[in-house]
Amino acid sequence: MVYTPTRGELGGGAREILDSWLPERVAPGGTGFEISDFSAPDAGYSGKTVFFTANWTDTTGTRQEVDLVLRMQASDHQLFTEPDAPRQAEIMQRLGRSAGIAVPQIVWIEHDDSILGAPFYLMRRVTGRTPSDVPSWHKRGWTTELSTSERELLCDNAIKSLVAIHQVDDRELLNFLRADPATGTTGLARYLDNLRRSYEWAREDLVVGADVLERAFDVIMTEAPATDRDGVVWGDARVGNMSFADDMSVAALFDWETATTGPPEIDLGWWLMFEEFLCEALGFARMPGVLDTDGTIDRYLEFGGRIDGDITYYKLVAAFVLSLINNRLAVLLARDGLDVDVAHSYPKTVVALVERYLSELHTEGTR
Repeated sequence: MVYTPTRGELGGGAREILDSWLPERVAPGGTGFEISDFSAPDAGYSGKTVFFTANWTDTTGTRQEVDLVLRMQASDHQLFTEPDAPRQAEIMQRLGRSAGIAVPQIVWIEHDDSILGAPFYLMRRVTGRTPSDVPSWHKRGWTTELSTSERELLCDNAIKSLVAIHQVDDRELLNFLRADPATGTTGLARYLDNLRRSYEWAREDLVVGADVLERAFDVIMTEAPATDRDGVVWGDARVGNMSFADDMSVAALFDWETATTGPPEIDLGWWLMFEEFLCEALGFARMPGVLDTDGTIDRYLEFGGRIDGDITYYKLVAAFVLSLINNRLAVLLARDGLDVDVAHSYPKTVVALVERYLSELHTEGTR
């Protein structure tokens, strides 16, 4: 879904503010600082985005040019319970020190909301292409123009990046990710405690599937597997949050807003659910070269990942979380003028997945 910033938010006056605020942060000691190609494109409801190019002459007399992205925390609505743009930037900074993790280079983190009206961060713009959610990359866009072998390579590189995340062993990063009010003796218990708080916060705004989600929540809490695995969890692990270079290598991993710790199956369940949401749930078929659910699991294991227990449980958790998000999104979209039936179609699709996973979870032989 998209949110277009108005002139008063990140257009118009923001450019003049950045003209005076940026030089000492981006180009200390430089002269002739200029901003060009300033644009505020469509961005997610969880934040607002500006692209621009900064130019200046450095202390050696050399003209410098850098493409930057400003990502600002939404201030007029909440899609997540606790939006925190600076935390997301710091996570990317810390992950950038780990081998095999491609994240954008963070240039500045600003906690002071008096500058632009909300906390924000600056990062270098990454050259690459990102598979689309709307319309689904399984049906339209640049991914449909790739050869079968190119799509195979894209999928393999994407899954290798996911495995690399789950192999990160950085005590300081893990402690940073655990710094929230959640309680519990294991990573999964803490994750479920946060999920409980999210459900309680979102419950009154559920416009689709409230009864189904209540039943799913009970199953999620009462049938949680016993596991003490507690590594990095991306929280929004999917190819739609990856930028790919022309050779199909992963140029960058984005959107760490919900990153936490727990068993890696949380991420894998989200990955599998989201691709089913964007493909089969919409009536599409996987293109040649694109892995299906079983193929993705096989590759994840082949590349060094590990799965303990029934992945369907984690797919159910993922669909439940997305149902909460899409219900909230439907409220915001209807508020902003989208036809109510269209707005409600997004949570309807994922709530149907919740029902499916509930059935599969209690069917003998589920993988």
